[in-house]
Amino acid sequence: MRRRQQPPLPKRYGLDPARLRLPETGEWATIRDHLVERLPRVAPERIDELLHAGGIVDLEGPIAPDAPYVPGGAVWFHRDLPDETDVPFDITVVHRDEDLLVVDKPHFLATIPRGQHIRQTALVRLREELGLPDLVPAHRLDRVTAGLLLFVVNPARRGAYQTMFHRRAVRKEYEAIAPYRPDLELPRTVRSRIVKEKQVLAAQEVEGEPNAETRVDLLEHRDGLGRYRLRPLTGRTHQLRLHMNGLGVPILGDDFYPVLTDKPVHDFTRPLQLLAASLEFTDPVSGEPRRFETTRSLQAWTDHAAWAG
Repeated sequence: MRRRQQPPLPKRYGLDPARLRLPETGEWATIRDHLVERLPRVAPERIDELLHAGGIVDLEGPIAPDAPYVPGGAVWFHRDLPDETDVPFDITVVHRDEDLLVVDKPHFLATIPRGQHIRQTALVRLREELGLPDLVPAHRLDRVTAGLLLFVVNPARRGAYQTMFHRRAVRKEYEAIAPYRPDLELPRTVRSRIVKEKQVLAAQEVEGEPNAETRVDLLEHRDGLGRYRLRPLTGRTHQLRLHMNGLGVPILGDDFYPVLTDKPVHDFTRPLQLLAASLEFTDPVSGEPRRFETTRSLQAWTDHAAWAG
């Protein structure tokens, strides 16, 4: 397997620099000319600033503002980061050893950098806070879902643990708070076909061969609310939220189902009441059984007035 080329710039905020391969064919006189055309969202003045500051490099070092175009070469630079609202909640470390890091992620914190969430993501914050520049996630949670996330500390073990999730060899349990329906027969297994189109925020349940399966149990109920245990056998986008909504008991705080609402990213009120409560698996490296449990609870159950307010 071809080894990944080591970037000539160090990580910044736990992030690798961007790498751009220069096409073999083209009529650009300078690298600067190519970058201006290649990066239309970056102002030419900003590209000039980076070049003069030595912020765009190749394997030999900083690129001069008038450096000639080199077909087939490559350049590296750090992208300007978007302005982000700090997510004012801590990440709790549940377990750490030389191979694995298991944490309890708070609501409203994305797992990995994407779009407008870069530094305020679990991956980047943990890389910085714990001094683990090679940390990678073995799986993901939605930004609005709280609970257990498993990261790989040792790069040599990355494939083993990520493959474990791809093979569905991890037993996952979630808790959710939703309306209580006395006429809803539980436990039951929900099966449906879920599709998620690119550029469309919400997923949909459609006719066809089921590709998503969830076991739903009612743990207890009071005051018109139920505390549910959800055990997904598959991992489709928004699967648990769709299946609960389809049962007529949408999860409290869900801004997608049944109605899509536009909640500002800086609004940290009424979080989705969905929690990744446990992870259980046979360690693919040591062969030992592993089980991790959340340290968190769902506020709509423990203090509904505070959650609603």
